[in-house]
Amino acid sequence: MTLQSILTDTIRLLDHLGLGEEPFGMYYDDVKPENAYGPKPGVPISREREERGELDMREVLKTFSCVMGNIWLARKKHAAAFVSPEEYGCFGGAYYCAMMNPPLRFIEHYVSTGYEGSPVHGERYLPSPEAVRGFLEKVEPPAPPAKYCIFKPLSAFAEGRTPEFVIFFARPEVLCGLFTHATFTTGDMECVAAPFGAGCTNMVSWPLYYRELGVEKAVIGGFDPSARKFMKTDELTFTVPWTLYLKMLAALPQSMFGVDGAWKEVRKKVARSAKAWGEEE
Repeated sequence: MTLQSILTDTIRLLDHLGLGEEPFGMYYDDVKPENAYGPKPGVPISREREERGELDMREVLKTFSCVMGNIWLARKKHAAAFVSPEEYGCFGGAYYCAMMNPPLRFIEHYVSTGYEGSPVHGERYLPSPEAVRGFLEKVEPPAPPAKYCIFKPLSAFAEGRTPEFVIFFARPEVLCGLFTHATFTTGDMECVAAPFGAGCTNMVSWPLYYRELGVEKAVIGGFDPSARKFMKTDELTFTVPWTLYLKMLAALPQSMFGVDGAWKEVRKKVARSAKAWGEEE
C-alpha cells in the first residue's frame, strides 16, 4: 500500500468512527522535525550520576517538560513533538520513550510514597518503591534505533516513511468502534490491553513490550492522573502497531461499519458527544 492509499483509508475509518482528529504516528529518527515541540536541553542525568549523589533534582526539574504536554501542543498546531536523551524534559518520559536506561531511582519513590522528610511528594500511584521498580523492570523499553522519539500527524509522514505505532485520541463511543474493529480484525478477544502506566508509557513502552513478545496488541491509555491535564475531557488514547493498523484498514469493507447494526446507533451518540463538546463535524 502506498502512503496516499493508507491516508485515504484512514479518512474512511475516521468518517466511520465520527472522529474529527487524525491519529498521530510515533517513530524514531536521527533528524528532529522543524518547528517541533519538545523539551529544552537539560543537565546531564544518569543512574550513575544519581547514585554518586551528583544530581541536583532542583536543577533537573528546571527544564521539566511532559511528553504528553508537548504532544498536546503538537495536536493543537498539527505539528510534531519529540524527546531525546539530552532534551528529556521528564526523566520518566525519557525512560518510557526509550531515551534513557536505566531509569533514575528517583522515579521509584516519586510514583509511590515519596521520600521521608522530602518536600517532593509521592504520587501514590503504586503502593511502594518496590512495586514501581517491578513495573519499570517489566516495561523496560529496548534500545532505540535513533536519537529522537517523535510523534506527528499521520498525514505529515512522507512516502517511504512509516510510523512504528499509530495513536488515536478519542472518547468512549469512538473507542468502542476502535476496540471492536481491532477485535474483528484479529479475531483475538484479548487483542486490546489497558495496563498501568504514564500517558507516554501506554503510547510507547507497552506497545514496544508487546511487539518484543511478537504479539500484535492495541493499548488503551490516558489513565495517568498527571497526564489528564494534557488531554480533552473524557478522552483516552488507543495505540496500534503499524502492522495491525494496516490490517484494520484492509478489514474495513467487511466490518460492522458497513452494516445496519448497533454501530449506527453508537454513531449517533458520537455525533451528540461532538455537539456537546463544541466539536461538530
